[in-house]
Amino acid sequence: MSVVKINVLTVPAEQREVLEQRFAARAGSVENSDGFEWFELLRPVEGTDQYLVYTRWRSEADFTAWMETTMKASHGGDAGAGGERPKPAASGSTLWSFDVVQQAAPKG
Repeated sequence: MSVVKINVLTVPAEQREVLEQRFAARAGSVENSDGFEWFELLRPVEGTDQYLVYTRWRSEADFTAWMETTMKASHGGDAGAGGERPKPAASGSTLWSFDVVQQAAPKG
């Protein structure tokens, strides 16, 4: 079964829009990766400043390959005007890892 990676990003309120715009701009950067199955960016509703970046992969090896190639290149960042990379929108990050042991989909 698949593996799930959830990146927990601590995002100050004033950086929420910046984070969401950056994720929107990266559309397509993970979707064509071998073994990629699903992505969701989850915005907190209340009581926390943590966004969840949910990805599902066919295998741990597929996730690792993406991390070492596409993700590393895209997070290396292009320097903006003035030759500096943009400041990160998140002030902290933690990666959670899970194996999918059961799943269900709507019937029909």
